[in-house]
Amino acid sequence: REKAEAADASYEEVSKKLLQCDSDLEKAEERADTGETKILELEEELRVVANNLKSLEVAEEKANQREKSYKEQIKSLTAKLKQAEARAEFADKSVQKLQKEVDRLEDELVAEQEKFKAITEELEQTFAEMSGY
Repeated sequence: REKAEAADASYEEVSKKLLQCDSDLEKAEERADTGETKILELEEELRVVANNLKSLEVAEEKANQREKSYKEQIKSLTAKLKQAEARAEFADKSVQKLQKEVDRLEDELVAEQEKFKAITEELEQTFAEMSGY
């Protein structure tokens, strides 16, 4: 009889342990399912982040190419500006030089016109004197 009671007690103890193990197993499986779901979510998020990173890298490369292109355009335009400024300065000097020449020729013309007028008056006076004689 004692053996039967001991066996019953042992059976109940093993049965409790089995129930506890089943309960622990169920909880562990729930945690595993939750963990697997979380892993899938994180993997999807990682894929999204990786795609975003690739997009940003492509955008950065394009931006770098645009920046390089803009720097080349600035360099080219700066060179053209310097050439244009040099041409403008040369043109200004040429205009000043030509204006001086125009002023000199106008002064010379006025002087020649005055000489011509004086000679004409002298000729008219000479003709008048010759006519009077």
